[in-house]
Amino acid sequence: MLALPYPRFRYPDLSRPEERAYDSRNLHLHDLVIADDLRGRGLGSRLLRQLTMTAARSSFERISLVAVGGTGGFWAGHGFRPEPAVELNGGYGDGAVYMSCPVQYDRSGGPEEGS
Repeated sequence: MLALPYPRFRYPDLSRPEERAYDSRNLHLHDLVIADDLRGRGLGSRLLRQLTMTAARSSFERISLVAVGGTGGFWAGHGFRPEPAVELNGGYGDGAVYMSCPVQYDRSGGPEEGS
């Protein structure tokens, strides 16, 4: 898993290296990969819960990502919603979708996924 502070409605351009770091209340989930032989065990959901808790403790307000390879349904099931105003370029491929989700807190004061 790789996540970094990045301005909301923006995303890394895969065709060039990053030239600066951002101070942002948006945490961009750039990559989450589960090995083929370990998929289907809930590991992606567990990693996302850990990221959400870390984001909440670090005062991030939102988590964004670019859903690729038909993974939009997985992310939607975890509270991420498409941001149709964001046009993607930079090598993400056909069907890629920019999505985001607020970092929420449950009643006990801990972080909660989704919206």
